Amino acid sequence: MGLFEKLYTFIIFLAVIIGISIGQVEQIRANAESFILPLLVAMLYITFLQIPIEEIRKAFKNIKFTYTSVIINFVWTPILSWLLALLFLGDNPAIYIGFIMLMVTPCTDWYLIFTGIAKGNVALSTAILPLNLILQVILLPIYLLIFGGATGVIEFSFLMKSILIALFLPLVLAFLTKMALRNKQQLRDNLISNLSVLPIIFLSLAIVAMFASQGQLLLDNLDLMWQITIPILLFFIINLVVGQKVGQLMKFPYKDRASLSLTTLARNSPIALAIAMTAFPDQPLIALTLVIGPLLELPILATITQLLLSISKVHKNNRRYTL
Repeated sequence: MGLFEKLYTFIIFLAVIIGISIGQVEQIRANAESFILPLLVAMLYITFLQIPIEEIRKAFKNIKFTYTSVIINFVWTPILSWLLALLFLGDNPAIYIGFIMLMVTPCTDWYLIFTGIAKGNVALSTAILPLNLILQVILLPIYLLIFGGATGVIEFSFLMKSILIALFLPLVLAFLTKMALRNKQQLRDNLISNLSVLPIIFLSLAIVAMFASQGQLLLDNLDLMWQITIPILLFFIINLVVGQKVGQLMKFPYKDRASLSLTTLARNSPIALAIAMTAFPDQPLIALTLVIGPLLELPILATITQLLLSISKVHKNNRRYTL
């Protein structure tokens, strides 16, 4: 886990502060928004470049784990997110949409780090990663229309255009780059290794640009941080219990249960944020929700990994006493 990954929460928070500060300059505030989309496309291009999409077939070698995680991530979790959004955020359509966008997009990077810390099955988690990416890209607009179509916030044509620009363009570019370098494995590995830190930098710069142009919005809506904290905490608590119980029901060993929990808990805020910034430029509260999300998520995931390790020790001790 590199220095940037360890400091991710702090970096995001610092980006928000810098954005608000430089946004006090009128010329910067007026032009900051034009930098957001190019930075996000660059971030996602490098992110997708690091994901072995061509190895998606590996996910199906462990069919039981794959269909279990897919059902939790793409059937159960959207329903849970919708219910929590209705219960706690129904009176604020923008925050409601932002929360749903955050919760229906499974993580495609951070959860591997936390899976390793929790001594989970990292190879299995890596195999499911490309499938999670493809499914969320396909299903995100469907979830938004099903759960958010009545809010009046979503315009279908603009949403699809934004997804094409912000998601499919970098995805296709990453795939073409991989194809061009398919016979140059060393060059490809070096390229990916050298670029690996850039997604965090580009995302941070995009957040700086967003808050430079819309910083006053956060200052005017500080109460939203508390409003969204409760459903986020409930999401993690409920899904942690569900993941562990389902893993026990499926008779998964501890390593696979830890992997199942973390792939169904960690969320993909960068992808959701990229869509929010492009699809809803006149609804900055949606993007604000997706910035608040990871500020809470990463400390929660760090706590959960320690909890999973404690569960592992209990199981080992019980097994020792049984023997």
